[in-house]
Amino acid sequence: MSNQMMMVFEELRRNHFLCDAVLQVEGTQFQVHKLVLCNCSPYFKSLFANWSTPDDNIFDIPNLSADVMRVFIEFAYTGVVTITADNIGHLFTAADRFDVTGITQACCEVMLESLSPNTCLNTLFVANNFYYPELRKRVFSYVLKHFEEVVRCPDFVQLSVEDLVQIIKHDLLNVHQESAVFEAILLWINHSHHYRKRHIPHLLPNVRLALMDSQYFSSHVFRNEMVRRNRKCNTYLIRTMKLILDVGNESMPISLFPDLLARPRVPRAVLMAVGGWNIVHPTNRIEAFDNRSKQWVPVINSDKTPRAYHGTVFLNGSVYIMGGFDGMEQFCTMHKYNLVNRTWQEVAPMHTNRCYVSVTTLHGCIYAMGGFDGIDRLDTAERYTPKTNQWTMIAPMNEQRSDANSSTMNEKIYICGGFNGVECLPTAESYNSLTDQWTMIANMSTRRSGVSIIAYAGEIYAVGGFTGLARLKTVEAYNPETNRWRPLPSMLNPRSNFGIAVLDEQLYAVGGFNGFTTITCAERFDVRTGVWSDICNIDISRSALSCCVVHDLPNMTDYCSPRAALAESEEEVDIPPVE
Repeated sequence: MSNQMMMVFEELRRNHFLCDAVLQVEGTQFQVHKLVLCNCSPYFKSLFANWSTPDDNIFDIPNLSADVMRVFIEFAYTGVVTITADNIGHLFTAADRFDVTGITQACCEVMLESLSPNTCLNTLFVANNFYYPELRKRVFSYVLKHFEEVVRCPDFVQLSVEDLVQIIKHDLLNVHQESAVFEAILLWINHSHHYRKRHIPHLLPNVRLALMDSQYFSSHVFRNEMVRRNRKCNTYLIRTMKLILDVGNESMPISLFPDLLARPRVPRAVLMAVGGWNIVHPTNRIEAFDNRSKQWVPVINSDKTPRAYHGTVFLNGSVYIMGGFDGMEQFCTMHKYNLVNRTWQEVAPMHTNRCYVSVTTLHGCIYAMGGFDGIDRLDTAERYTPKTNQWTMIAPMNEQRSDANSSTMNEKIYICGGFNGVECLPTAESYNSLTDQWTMIANMSTRRSGVSIIAYAGEIYAVGGFTGLARLKTVEAYNPETNRWRPLPSMLNPRSNFGIAVLDEQLYAVGGFNGFTTITCAERFDVRTGVWSDICNIDISRSALSCCVVHDLPNMTDYCSPRAALAESEEEVDIPPVE
């Protein structure tokens, strides 16, 4: 029915003209046109055409509120539906009953838009009860992504055992430690321990037990009374201990062990190390770090242009690489790699050649600051807007800076250190995009060129670098509220011109130059423990690389270490019905 025709019928209804049916709901009468309701609901079409005679014009509608009926009629005549937090439950139930797909779809959209750890499981229950597979699919993905928050919500213990198994067995379950999965199982069982304890043998094998911290496994899983008393669970414990020994003795990556108990989950995010200088020449090599399997994975489709001293950011599902140096010339070009379809595209170039450039993102735009154009150290800065594919000059910095580094925190950009052509700099400044102004902030404790800057744990971290005399392994953090820097534990290795990123609440330092040679070593820092620890080396030594973290890709497995195929017996779980 056309919009114009709907407007005509709405006017007729409001004037009670040519109405041929009366709907009685909770003592309230609604005068309507049969044709209009038939147009929006197969239920009313059957009611008027099949379940009554043409002369019938008064219809009682049981088990429905007058308020919901009013919304239905408004939608039938105008195509507009008013959905609120108070009416969405009743509205969705009634719309499903009367097969008003326009309203059920609108309710689904509202439920998806308002998903939170507190609401997602209730929405999952709705999707299950009314059989809305697309709604279930999207809510299920949300639960996997936010599992550790969802577990803390009251609805978690109301999950069916079937849904709980499907969640915890999934490769895309996002958990920092497998201990979180085991503790979630205990929480669910203890809600009704007498009836649910028999499900432990169906739940436990979906925990990646062989990936647990060995001390946690020994003290919390192996010694758990409910687990130890179950014969089936004992077989999983024995398998786990054997796997832990095999993993320690085998050179094969853990991701290739064909056992669900040792199968790393797919990470929500991976760290990408892009380009750099490999001893005597630049490289276009890209490696991705899968922190679930603790392996570096080569990205096959690398940029055709080798470059070092460039900038890299992740934005809107793509990696942008800009500026840099190939050993002969400084670049103003920017290349965009679409991570989903795995294609490269050259987009708008910067206004200026920028080697040793500092880059970051803010409000969906890319900022490129300072650098070296082949002649001068730069104080200029510019902003790229993806929607228009254009660069715009912004206010210049207070100082010329090449080989500095930058990051974004609390709506501001921070750039620190660098080299002005004469000396390495201890200075730092911040940029306010609303006022287009740069403001000097407190100096770092030491000069740092080739430094890495990152926002982490509510502060701006300055890591490593070069004083003009020596490579550094020292670290300091800036607090914007106090305008002060404080010392932090030093890295294990001195390095400058290295990649830095935050992945899963840990800070990673990758590659660089140690004063003698380019290096392959990488390490990470956990602010909760204050400890730096080694991770596996990148494949080739390189400095002047750039790192970024890519996340929430539909094809994340393309950038992870391959997982072994599982035996068929592990693909399905036979669960007894709940009594």
